[in-house]
Amino acid sequence: MKHRLERVNEVIRRELGEMLAREIRFESKLATVQQVDITPDLKHAHVYVSFIGSAEEQHRDMALLHGKRSDLQAALSRRVILKYTPHLHFKLDVAAERGSRVLDIMSQLPPPAPDEDLDEEDSEDGARK
Repeated sequence: MKHRLERVNEVIRRELGEMLAREIRFESKLATVQQVDITPDLKHAHVYVSFIGSAEEQHRDMALLHGKRSDLQAALSRRVILKYTPHLHFKLDVAAERGSRVLDIMSQLPPPAPDEDLDEEDSEDGARK
């Protein structure tokens, strides 16, 4: 059963991603369906979406998604045949944004100073081999 849920999650993620790219005009530069988690009874799907743009644009785009939920759900029911069409619950995924912020911070850190003790150990190990 677990593998079936994973396959359904992936199919819904792919189809919703295509629909969002083609049918909805977002204020953000990019909207991506990051992950879908469907409940075991297939009646609810939690859709994690990320946006590249300002916080204000992201909130407006989430409001737009919530407003178009029933249309997206109907379109999904025509593209993915399941016993039940899951009720879509859109959630803002900020993990990618957090990850890029961590990478920015790391790039601003000075490189580590070379440790002389390590260099000596490396040369000694090389001499023994």
